Amino acid sequence: MCSSAISLASTALSSQLRRSPSLPPILRSALKAQSSIYTGRCFAPRSITCRQIDHRRRSAMASTPIKVSKGNQEVLIFENEEALSVSLAKLTAELSEKYANDRGAFTVVLSGGSLIKSLRKLSESPYVDSVNWAKWHVFWVDERVVPKDHPDSNYKLAYDGFLSKVPIPPGQVYAINDSLSAEGAADDYETCLKHLVNTGVLKLSTTTGFPKFDLMLLGMGPDGHIASLFPGHPLLNEKQRWVTHITNSPKPPPERITFTFPVINASANIALVVTGAGKAGVVQKALESDNNSSDLLPVEMVSLDEGEFTWFTDKDAASKLPNASL
Repeated sequence: MCSSAISLASTALSSQLRRSPSLPPILRSALKAQSSIYTGRCFAPRSITCRQIDHRRRSAMASTPIKVSKGNQEVLIFENEEALSVSLAKLTAELSEKYANDRGAFTVVLSGGSLIKSLRKLSESPYVDSVNWAKWHVFWVDERVVPKDHPDSNYKLAYDGFLSKVPIPPGQVYAINDSLSAEGAADDYETCLKHLVNTGVLKLSTTTGFPKFDLMLLGMGPDGHIASLFPGHPLLNEKQRWVTHITNSPKPPPERITFTFPVINASANIALVVTGAGKAGVVQKALESDNNSSDLLPVEMVSLDEGEFTWFTDKDAASKLPNASL
């Protein structure tokens, strides 16, 4: 029997059943609501299989994170990095609109590593066309003191993976002066920040007097370091400088500049992106330990004075947390 004949027979059966006085109401409603698709000369009933329903449910679950809280920190746990990057772009675009409208500028701080890959959705539709990129001012939480075209440069990483794909005015992208020493580059970058405070691009925290960036987009190393602030290093205790330098980084290259904790903790918003099973142990320690202990990792020292701190993690990075399975 051809498909048209089968469709006609099926349609006739549905019509006959629909007129049956003994048909249970639930089946009568199902037949009445049944949709159909055109297949040549006739309409054939369309059904949704259990497999299709399950696929749609899994897709929805993948984009909906588990939410966990620790103090004033919110932890979002996503099925995968793809779902994470979608949510990160949405948050960034929303904050961009808010600050651009409120004060005419949006100050964004980037880090290096895998974070830049997770920003890729911002350079795609709809954000590449809808975000007001002319209001963006871009900074780095840390930088390696190498030429801008060097493979170790955080500027090069961000330019290749993100900045070259969005129309931020070049004069509003603040890279370090790589012709200076590490100490000179740190001093120069701090001077630049103070100039931007004077011109109104940057605000100061009313409680601490340190610069208050609108959004810091940070990553975390497998040892729990953020920026170029490493476990056990004396720079963890720097309380006065905005930007300082390091010449003996435990991770190459050795010479770097970095924001200090008073600047990081003055942020209005921090999005900390952590993915991969290799960081699960550090995530567990950071989110389950007592932050008053004496052996804090750098990531545990992030404590916003009056801002919002959100972790963006995938299920692998959160795999050692209780009740974190999707």
